[in-house]
Amino acid sequence: MPGNEPPFLNVPLPGGAAPGGEVPAALFDLAVNRAAAALRGLRPSDPGPALAAWHARTRFARRVPLGAVARALRQHPTASGEWHWAGGLGGGWVPGKAPFP
Repeated sequence: MPGNEPPFLNVPLPGGAAPGGEVPAALFDLAVNRAAAALRGLRPSDPGPALAAWHARTRFARRVPLGAVARALRQHPTASGEWHWAGGLGGGWVPGKAPFP
């Protein structure tokens, strides 16, 4: 890697980088589900900084707006059981396992 270039496609900003085009539904679903799994494993007292760090270091996630992922995560049901996000930006939480990890 030449010079002091960051090892990211986009410079990781606290608010996330806005992607250049529309985010495919499957990519958004994957980002939300992986972010939920990461936070579930980390169990941070304040999920904001942990989510921002995950977003900055996860290559595919940087193509999805961090704010949209955070909004989806805030809608996570409190009911017990396994849930996954489906339907892209306009989707929602669905009971059961995600079709792909």
